[in-house]
Amino acid sequence: MNTSTTVNPAEFTEDFTHEQKQYLQGFFAGIAQRGLAPFVGHTANGLITNDPASDLPNQAAADTEPTWYNTPISDLSREERWKYEQDPFAIWDKILQYSSQNQPPTDDDRFRFKYFGLFHVAPAQDSFMLRLRVPGGILASHQLRGLAQLAEDHGCGRADLTTRSNLQLREFQPRDIVRVLHRIQALGLTSRGSGADNIRNITASPITGLDPNELLDVAPLAEAMQAYITNSRDMFDLPRKFNIAFDNGGAISTVADTNDIGFAAVRINEGRTIPAGIYFRVLLCGITGHRQFATDCGLLLRPDETVAVAAAMIRIFVQHGDRTDRKKARLKYLIDSWGPNGSGIAHFLEETEKLLAFPLIRVPASECEPRSPIDRSAHLGIHPQSQPGLHYIGIAIPVGQLPVAQMRSLANIADRFGTGELRLTVWQNLIIPNIPTEHLEAATQAIQNAGLDYKTSTVLAGTVACTGNKGCRFAATDTKSHAVSLARHLDARFPILDQPINLHVTGCHHSCAQHYIGDLGLMGVKVSGEEGYQVLIGGGVDNDQGLARELISSIRFTDLAPKLESLFTAYALQRQDDETFLHFTRRHDIATLQSFCEKENA
Repeated sequence: MNTSTTVNPAEFTEDFTHEQKQYLQGFFAGIAQRGLAPFVGHTANGLITNDPASDLPNQAAADTEPTWYNTPISDLSREERWKYEQDPFAIWDKILQYSSQNQPPTDDDRFRFKYFGLFHVAPAQDSFMLRLRVPGGILASHQLRGLAQLAEDHGCGRADLTTRSNLQLREFQPRDIVRVLHRIQALGLTSRGSGADNIRNITASPITGLDPNELLDVAPLAEAMQAYITNSRDMFDLPRKFNIAFDNGGAISTVADTNDIGFAAVRINEGRTIPAGIYFRVLLCGITGHRQFATDCGLLLRPDETVAVAAAMIRIFVQHGDRTDRKKARLKYLIDSWGPNGSGIAHFLEETEKLLAFPLIRVPASECEPRSPIDRSAHLGIHPQSQPGLHYIGIAIPVGQLPVAQMRSLANIADRFGTGELRLTVWQNLIIPNIPTEHLEAATQAIQNAGLDYKTSTVLAGTVACTGNKGCRFAATDTKSHAVSLARHLDARFPILDQPINLHVTGCHHSCAQHYIGDLGLMGVKVSGEEGYQVLIGGGVDNDQGLARELISSIRFTDLAPKLESLFTAYALQRQDDETFLHFTRRHDIATLQSFCEKENA
């Protein structure tokens, strides 16, 4: 027979002191609230304590569920559980095994392979894609030449330039992946942390150090950011991918407002509340695929503070980011969870400041001088550098596809007429800098002899496209082929247009080609079983910042060109003076723009 004894504190006798009675009253009140939970800890001097407030481990506690970054294991998303079960960087033996057996990885290892930059892209292709890291987009000619040889020996004979000033190589078989990684390393390059939940390629203004209009050369900052990531293991423990950009305030935009952290150079003139000089504004939480631009968080940093602040911010994201829901795991959602109307950003900055040995200075953006104008065509054509007598040439690479023969030709041109350096841009094209005036004619002829061009066209030169369904299992459409076909058709049909038009073509809602920021944005969809697109219009970044509006909810690709022809005809006939296509579309409501699409071609 079980018996229990109820202790009533009111029955304490006078044998207890007043202090003892208070202690016992509190003790039993606590038990009544939470149930008895004994605590036994061992102090540094060997004594045994029953005080939970001692912050010692409770050796009388039952085992509790383990956690991963403060999240119970049972609550983790699938990918977080995979990271918890095995460090992605501890699978080299597995990579060797898969390679020796020429076998694709299992689902969990397929995810871990991305930490090495290896993407098994089945069912789109039964092969691997390798994504590199090219901080600041600066590449040497011998590296481009070596990548061409690698793509020829083991890949598809082509490199793809990406919207993060980066390179991807495709169609490697499992048996080749180990030698591919070794050859990348021998070229002085790396693919470590270029995929999965990592900080993606660090972007910087592509003509930084060359731009007559820039405020500061930001290449050293991009390189330092990459070096810090490489040297810090915890920089690879993020809950989701992360983008960082450094903008020099010059002629070519890095679309910093589409990044998780964007550092934008600004000038402070004399007579302000802080000393005159070049500083950086900090933009936070850009994620245009989720319809949000990065916004100014109020900070003003010296150039030497930027990398340290980024490191602190990333660590806050590592410690507090959501690891249960992949759709809510980006930095934006952490800050949203910490409060609305700027309170979330304020909390995030407070947490960041706790990790820094220097204070964060908050200065209104109104204290800074306006950004200098952005030249939307400065990434193409011949332009003078800040160095007297030198020029850079921006070369159009349609949707970033670069065959090995052209890779070798460009490397040779950079060696022969420049200094052996090449620059990649977020517009999927390439720049060769440091060409003396007297070599321009020969250099441009060599570019054309390679089957490439440096002259700007209206649409094709401003067209970017994601991989599409030829190489990505998520894409609904063949984006690259469709983008080139459509752009060339419009350029041929409207040769009189003199303003650049950006066409962004993405294969799915992940928006790798950032369709929300294009003058025209296409997102792949299926229309009655055929490849088609949702059409958006009027997006822009920087000084033209705005999310594109839906023009057509869905249309077969084969039906799209006539609609856009009619729209372009209306633009050619009705634009005001030198009005851009972007401003023309923003001047009209969607119903009017839709009516333009329905009119017969003039």
